[in-house]
Amino acid sequence: MYSLRFQLLFSIVAAATGTVVAASLFNSTPLFSAALFIFSIIFSYGVLYFFVVKPFRKIASLVESQKTKETAQRVVIETSDEFLRLSDTLNTIFDSFRSDISRMKKLEHVRTEFLGNVSHELRTPIFSTQGLLETLLSGAIDDKKVNKDFVQKALNNTERLNSLLGELIDISRIESGEMKLRFRFFDIVLFLQNIVQEMQIPASQRKIQLKLDGDVSKQIDVYGDKDRLQQVIVNLIDNAIKYSEPNDMIAVHFVEKKDRVEVSVEDTGIGIAPQHLPRIFERFYRVDRDRSREMGGTGLGLAIVKHIVEAHDAEIKVTSDVGVGSKFTFWVNKQV
Repeated sequence: MYSLRFQLLFSIVAAATGTVVAASLFNSTPLFSAALFIFSIIFSYGVLYFFVVKPFRKIASLVESQKTKETAQRVVIETSDEFLRLSDTLNTIFDSFRSDISRMKKLEHVRTEFLGNVSHELRTPIFSTQGLLETLLSGAIDDKKVNKDFVQKALNNTERLNSLLGELIDISRIESGEMKLRFRFFDIVLFLQNIVQEMQIPASQRKIQLKLDGDVSKQIDVYGDKDRLQQVIVNLIDNAIKYSEPNDMIAVHFVEKKDRVEVSVEDTGIGIAPQHLPRIFERFYRVDRDRSREMGGTGLGLAIVKHIVEAHDAEIKVTSDVGVGSKFTFWVNKQV
């Protein structure tokens, strides 16, 4: 394929040659000379039109379609090397443009849904607390049979609000990149032992057995943000406790691999139905809304867990069977 420079030069040479030849023959054959001159001009214009003007019009049409937000077609112009490269570049730019528009629409939908969910989640405990306080002020505060219970419920609602706002701040900082992780090496065996020991109290309160399963005889150093990984594991254990029944069992497994340590939290609880599994890491998504609210869940915990795990260049997976239990698995790298 010829370059645009060659085509322009060819058009100029053709017009100039035709003009010179026509001028030299004008005295002997004026009609032929005039026809040759007109032909050379038309031929030169034709070259410019088909190889320069027409491609430019096609490009202008493509740009205009983007301006009016019409669906743009991919354009391929092969009249010259320069136009071919230009069409490839434009296709790449507009593909990216359409992708950005699609992403922005999706983000707008997510933002609208998120604001609606936040409003709903905040409204519920606020209205509940307001109703309790109004009832107390209307005379129930003097009724010893209900006043303490009402105050306790109001306190529970304020704790739920505090938890919700804290997790909203966390997920906002994570998604905006403001939350900086502090990576360092630490012994994951001792780390897991301490967490399991701390979570024994809430587990025993619901008569649930919690144990650590793995080789605890040696030290295994991993690289990650210790505080954030603790938040991940505590959240997974806490969820397992909430969705388990008395006498069920929760096991925290860890297995050392060549370059990482796989950690999983497995329970013998109520399990998760297959239709819910693809969405459980979405913000505010709850499998059992009534039970989650009763247990003080905000619907943000697993979304935060997913963000933290992915920030460690890892992935979290879940398997579950209704009535059998659930298993959440992720890994922590052993090297930088």
